[in-house]
Amino acid sequence: MPDTAESEQKKRSADGERLFLEGPRSRLAELKNIFRIAWEFLRVFRVLHFAGPCVTVFGSARFAEGHEYYELTRKVGAEMAKLGFTVMTGAGPGLMEAANRGAKEAGGLSIGCNIELPFEQDHNPYMDKVVTVYYFFVRKVALVKYSYAFIVVPGGIGTLDELFEALTLIQTGKIKDFPVIVFAKDYWANLRAHLEAMAEARSIDLEDLDLLLFTDSIEEAAAHLREHSIKRYGLRQRPPTKIRVLGEG
Repeated sequence: MPDTAESEQKKRSADGERLFLEGPRSRLAELKNIFRIAWEFLRVFRVLHFAGPCVTVFGSARFAEGHEYYELTRKVGAEMAKLGFTVMTGAGPGLMEAANRGAKEAGGLSIGCNIELPFEQDHNPYMDKVVTVYYFFVRKVALVKYSYAFIVVPGGIGTLDELFEALTLIQTGKIKDFPVIVFAKDYWANLRAHLEAMAEARSIDLEDLDLLLFTDSIEEAAAHLREHSIKRYGLRQRPPTKIRVLGEG
């Protein structure tokens, strides 16, 4: 069991998040929140600035080593690294670990953006760099900001949230139409059918279905990324120059 001090810290973290979402408070309290949020973004951007062109992998924390989805995601992470991408995840266990592990085993760069929770997940050990954040929305910005493609493997509510966040940003033109690749067609069959029903009902455009590639093939996904990410956006650019006076050496 965690010690009392750690448990109390996690409880304060959860209470602080709920207070933030409860509505207006004193001006001083709101000002403190603004500075805390700004500092968190600054810290995340500083840690991840030199990550390079990333592929972010969204997936469940609940499928452990030995599960077919774990082994699939491990291979996906390795293939992304071979293509020259940095593999980014939410830093947790399960399929996030599998993606980071595959990238690291293939000699690629593996990074993560973890979240502080009352039942805090420890970050997995297969990352070259990890940053832990307090606010979910900061984490979601980080997972999108540095990515030129998004890989979705089997997951739950959090994975759906991340998938539709990326799709919404692409659909509304807030980010470019980076590839969104969804692995395990059988697992996502009902979601795909529902999206097709939405297009038939005209609550989304038929063309919106083209934002996603549903596949079971790592080779098909790699070819899709070469065409729609690497070639389209010229990802062999030089990394940002490090400035020693800012401690970036």
